[in-house]
Amino acid sequence: MWNEFKRFILRGNVIDMAVGIVIGIAFGAIVKSLVDDIIMPPIGVVAGDVDFSDLFVVLQDGTQAGPYDTLAAAKAAGAVTWRYGLFVNAVISFLIVAFAMFLLIKFVGRLMRRAEARPPAEPTTKECSFCFMQIALKATRCPHCTSEIRV
Repeated sequence: MWNEFKRFILRGNVIDMAVGIVIGIAFGAIVKSLVDDIIMPPIGVVAGDVDFSDLFVVLQDGTQAGPYDTLAAAKAAGAVTWRYGLFVNAVISFLIVAFAMFLLIKFVGRLMRRAEARPPAEPTTKECSFCFMQIALKATRCPHCTSEIRV
């Protein structure tokens, strides 16, 4: 059983998948930072100095009655909150990842189409009319049967 597991793990596609997952996690962290640190602050300024990660609605007061100025204060009081600002950040992160994947797939598709559209390479050999072996295009005598090739 251990040997079967080792063979499964050491297959190329399993390792490729693991590398893809690690890169995906790292990409997710970059996108989260992009949304939280680069995109949302200017949007918050335009919307009137709003920090989207701190937008919430109190569904039930905690041990200390509200109103709560921040989400951290509501959490400290034990209030039940609906954190729609974090949801907005998550939606924007998802849209960025989806758009990046769309661009990646489009780019790979374009590369594949270019590779398929290339004209075939010029032939570098021809067939000997006597022994039917492949010989160089410029050959005047077949190296296999020594017949003289007329150009």
